[in-house]
Amino acid sequence: MSAHEIIAFGLYGILMVLIGLYGYRKSTSNSEEFLIGGRRLGPFVTALSAGASDMSGWLLMGLPGAMYAMGLSASWIVIGLTLGAYLNYLLVAPRLRIYTELAKNAITLPVFFENRFHDRTQLLKLVSSVWILIFFTLYTSAGMVAGGRLFESAFGLDYSVGLWATSLVVVLYTFLGGFMAVSLTDVVQGTIMFLALLLVPTVVVILTDGVGATVATIRAKDANYLDLWQGTTTTSIVSLLAWGLGYFGQPHILVRFMAIDRVRNIKRARRIGMGWMIATVSGAMLVGFFGIAYLQRFDTETMHAFDASRGLAETIFIHLSRSLFHPFIGGLLLAAILAAIMSTVSSQLLVTSSAMTEDIYRTFFRRHATPGNTLAMSRLSVVVVAIVAFLLAINPRESILNLVGNAWAGFGASFGPLVVLALMWKRTSAGGALTGMVVGGATVLLWVYLPHRFKEVYEIIPGFVLSSLTTVVVSLLSSPPSKEIKREFESVQDSLSSSKMRA
Repeated sequence: MSAHEIIAFGLYGILMVLIGLYGYRKSTSNSEEFLIGGRRLGPFVTALSAGASDMSGWLLMGLPGAMYAMGLSASWIVIGLTLGAYLNYLLVAPRLRIYTELAKNAITLPVFFENRFHDRTQLLKLVSSVWILIFFTLYTSAGMVAGGRLFESAFGLDYSVGLWATSLVVVLYTFLGGFMAVSLTDVVQGTIMFLALLLVPTVVVILTDGVGATVATIRAKDANYLDLWQGTTTTSIVSLLAWGLGYFGQPHILVRFMAIDRVRNIKRARRIGMGWMIATVSGAMLVGFFGIAYLQRFDTETMHAFDASRGLAETIFIHLSRSLFHPFIGGLLLAAILAAIMSTVSSQLLVTSSAMTEDIYRTFFRRHATPGNTLAMSRLSVVVVAIVAFLLAINPRESILNLVGNAWAGFGASFGPLVVLALMWKRTSAGGALTGMVVGGATVLLWVYLPHRFKEVYEIIPGFVLSSLTTVVVSLLSSPPSKEIKREFESVQDSLSSSKMRA
C-alpha cells in the first residue's frame, strides 16, 4: 500500500467520522431521531442512501468480475434487480411512508407489522425482529470480512488490519450519528461509487481506441462474450431475474422510504435513485467488459491469471484503478469499494440495533422507557451487535459468507410478500401475515440446506411463491379485518391519492 493510497483512505475515514459528529448533533433527542432521522430526509438523500446501502462490494468487485468471466450473459441479474428496485419505489415506497406514520408512527418494520394488524399477541413483532437480529448480525459480519479481505487482497496488508479499520470507522460514525449519519455518509459513498464507475470505464475505452475497437478486441478474444444467452438456461435466467423480488423485503432499504420527509417527494427520489442505480450498475458492467479488451491489448500476463481464476477476476476494478491513475487518484477510486462495503454494513448495523431497541427492549423489558433511555439503548445496541459481528469475522467461515448470499432471498421471501400484501390488500390478516412470514423464511432455508435436484432454481422463487400463497389462503380463512383496520387502510389509500394529486 503506497503512501498516496494511505493518505486517500485516511482522508476518506476522517470524512466519515466528521459526518458522524454532525449526525450526533441531529440525533440526540430520542430513538426516533437516532433510528429513522425524525422522518426528515429529502428526496436526494433518500435516493442515494437507499442505493448505497443496497449495493455492497458486489457492485465494484462481484459484478465486474462476473462480466469479465462471462460477458453479456452476466447482465440478467442486473435486469432483474433494476426492475425490482423500480417496482419497489413505485408500489411500496409511498404506501409504506404513509402507513408507517398512520400506524402509530411505526419506526421499524416489525412495529409496523404489529400496528398494521393490531396484533396483541406481539408474535409478529417478535418473530420478525428475531429474524432481523440473527441474519443481519451475520450479514454485518460478512461486510466486515469483506473490508478485511479488501485490505488483504488490494494492499497486501494483514487481514486483521483491514478488519479493525473497517469495523472501527463504521461503528464510530453509526454510534455517534445514527440514521442521519448513516444516510449522509451514504450520499458521500454513493457519489464516490458513481464517479469511480463513470471514470474507470471511460478511461479504459479511450485507451482501447473507442467503443468499436474495444468491442472488436473482445470479439476477437471470444465471440461468446457478446452473446446474451451464452451458458444460460430458461431456469437460470428466471432465477437471475427473480433477484428483483428481494427488494420488497429488505429492511435496510425499506427504512429509507419510511424516513423521507414528504410522500410527494418519493417520485423525485425514484427518479434520482433509479438514475443512480442504472448509471452505477452500467459502469460496473463496463469495467469488467471493457477490462477484457484492456488486458488483451496491454497486460496479457494479468489476463491469463484472471482467465484462470474467476475469484481473481473480481479484482479487475482494483487492477485498472492502480494501472491507469496516479496512486492518490487510484486510492480514492479504491475507496469506492470501501464505501460500498461501509454503506451496507452501517445500514444493516442500524436496522439490527432498531430491532434490539424498539422491538425487543421496549416490548419485553422496559415498555415505558424514556426517550433518553431508548436513545442510550440504541447506541449500546450498535456496539453490542458490532462486537458480535466482529468476533464472527475474526476467523470467517464459509458458512457465514454463504448465509449472506441467502439472506437476500430470506428477507425477500419472508418479508416481501407480507409487505406488498399488507400495503395493497385490505383482507390480509395477522394470522396470514405470521404464517406467510414463517413459511417464506423456512422455505428458503430448507431449499438451501436440504439436498434436492432443483438447486439451479434460486431459493427466493419457491420461498416468495409459497409465502404469498400461505398469506392469502390463511387470510381468507381468518375473520375479516375489523372496522378500525379497514378505516386505517382506506385512509392510506385516500392519502396516497391526495399525494399523487399534489405531486
